[in-house]
Amino acid sequence: MKAEYRKDCPQRDRVERKEYAGVRSAGIRECKERGGAADLLEEILDRDNLNRAYKRVRRNHGAPGIDGMTVEDALPWLQEHRDDLLQSIREGTYKPSPVRRKEIPKPDGNGVRKLGIPTVVDRVIQQAIAQQLQPKFELLFAEGSYGYRPGRSAQQAIRKVKAYAEQGYSYAVEIDLSKYFDTLNHEMLMNLLRKHIQDSRVTNLIKRYLKSGVMENGVHCKTEEGSPQGGPLSPLLANIYLNEFDQEMKRRGVIRYADDIVVLAKCKRASTRLLESCRKVLENQLKLQMNV
Repeated sequence: MKAEYRKDCPQRDRVERKEYAGVRSAGIRECKERGGAADLLEEILDRDNLNRAYKRVRRNHGAPGIDGMTVEDALPWLQEHRDDLLQSIREGTYKPSPVRRKEIPKPDGNGVRKLGIPTVVDRVIQQAIAQQLQPKFELLFAEGSYGYRPGRSAQQAIRKVKAYAEQGYSYAVEIDLSKYFDTLNHEMLMNLLRKHIQDSRVTNLIKRYLKSGVMENGVHCKTEEGSPQGGPLSPLLANIYLNEFDQEMKRRGVIRYADDIVVLAKCKRASTRLLESCRKVLENQLKLQMNV
């Protein structure tokens, strides 16, 4: 089921005072009694988890997606259609909408960054997925990774670089990944997800988000690679993808914040060797393009 929105959809009395309460999931008790990894989708669609996801999306505000639905408009829509929506997700028939392309200037003034704005309904679903996956993958992430992680910041990454410098690491090379979010290899990312997520309904749903496409100037473009910035799930997927690099380099002088990487060494020769090691992992194994 693909979410459709109309401005004239009926609203319930005093909906502005209510919160999206998710769904009283039919069969959820039976699923949880079975136990095991196949319950992950039910954890994602749990009433409390969906409620938290909606609140988070509402706090973040954000522009509408291709359907024009605002965060405020989403509440009555979700209340009216929630049962059908969640049933379609369980059955694997839900089709995420294409993201709306938006360009914003880069902070350094050098070009633009392309964002992909999902519909509000898709943002709620993505946020619900991220809330359940983030704690699980936090246990797997490397110490040298600082971007898009709870309790971590760019300031902490900078302090770590300074700490290396105080230990005699006087050579530093900055690696920038070219169009990182737009060039993630879907097959490789899905293989990484399937290694740690046994509920195929969840991985299939994530794949549908990756393949949902982009709407630009009224034209629907397919997405064969990448995870466009703009959705709640994209930062987590980006960290999962680069965790392979982090683990390979975790005993070396490498600090990563999102797609910005700093390589530190005590001499020029060592920095050159380490840079080539980074290139082998990033370009040969992960199929990314380095800007050095």
